[in-house]
Amino acid sequence: MSTTKQARRETIAQLQNQRGSWVICYFTSTRDGMDVPMAMDVIRLFYEHLQTIPGGHAKKIDLVLHSNGGDGVVPWRLVTLLREYCDLLGVIVPHRAFSAATLTALGANEIVMHPLAMLGPIDPTTTGPFNPRDPSGQQPLGISVEDVAAYVALVKEDVGITHEDELVQAFNILAQQVHPLALGNVKRTTAQSRMLARKLLGLHMDRTADEHKIDKIVEALSSRLYYHGHPINRKEAKSDLELHVVEPDGEIETTIWSLYTQYEELMLLSQAFVQYQEFLAGNPNLNSGQTVTVTPQAATLACIETVGFTHRFVLNYEIAGARGPDMVVRTQLLRRSEGWEAEK
Repeated sequence: MSTTKQARRETIAQLQNQRGSWVICYFTSTRDGMDVPMAMDVIRLFYEHLQTIPGGHAKKIDLVLHSNGGDGVVPWRLVTLLREYCDLLGVIVPHRAFSAATLTALGANEIVMHPLAMLGPIDPTTTGPFNPRDPSGQQPLGISVEDVAAYVALVKEDVGITHEDELVQAFNILAQQVHPLALGNVKRTTAQSRMLARKLLGLHMDRTADEHKIDKIVEALSSRLYYHGHPINRKEAKSDLELHVVEPDGEIETTIWSLYTQYEELMLLSQAFVQYQEFLAGNPNLNSGQTVTVTPQAATLACIETVGFTHRFVLNYEIAGARGPDMVVRTQLLRRSEGWEAEK
């Protein structure tokens, strides 16, 4: 399978012809060790791509989306921007569209899901200055909304504590481990996620006539599924959540997967990035006390692409390492440069 830019664009053109739409791809790295979130910096780039639509408007736009999620406000800004340039919006999911990517899919008139496609719950994981720190004390740890909710449920349902004074004591124990402002951020972020889900669904559903259905979808995605990593397959998305899911025919399914595998190879999505292993691969005979740097490497961490225009977020890096007197190899990733690169 060719991973060249021209090959990808030809596959995009093929998908456009099959779907009768204008196709734009947005992939963020889901590579183990180099996972990259959806971020607001893409909105400006999407605008540049949308300017290339023939006639300035498309009857239908298809967004091919692959991501583990990211900034929770990106879906609203991205979907509303795309809808400025089309009558109908489709989101095509070849493999993963979790968290914020699932929120994005909620804003589409239809969600086209490959047999391997997965959506996920939209309950967020929050980070902030008041979060607990990792063992090094350097990085804030994410607080999973469902973990906080599960703690409260454990106290009430499993332990059987229902008296108000005892519940206050249980909460105080939690607040001793997690700053109260961090817990407040959990509540705020949860409310924001639910609000955005309703707004996105309301872009193509009747907020009055379909109010019960919208509430059911939001409740299921934000709390009823319990586990943030729960993979929602297309049968579940259609029957349980009652989302407008389309199962593509054989030809379109083949094209969608062909496109995905090309990005998979471009971004090395199936190959875990293990820093010390990559270093040792280039320095198998490193002596004690010796310090070396791996030859500069480049990794594509995100890609936005249409038939005639490509943006890639590229990280240029080196890995420095040394073997200590204890024979243990210690490495450090040196980020030489990173940013978006445009390619005509």
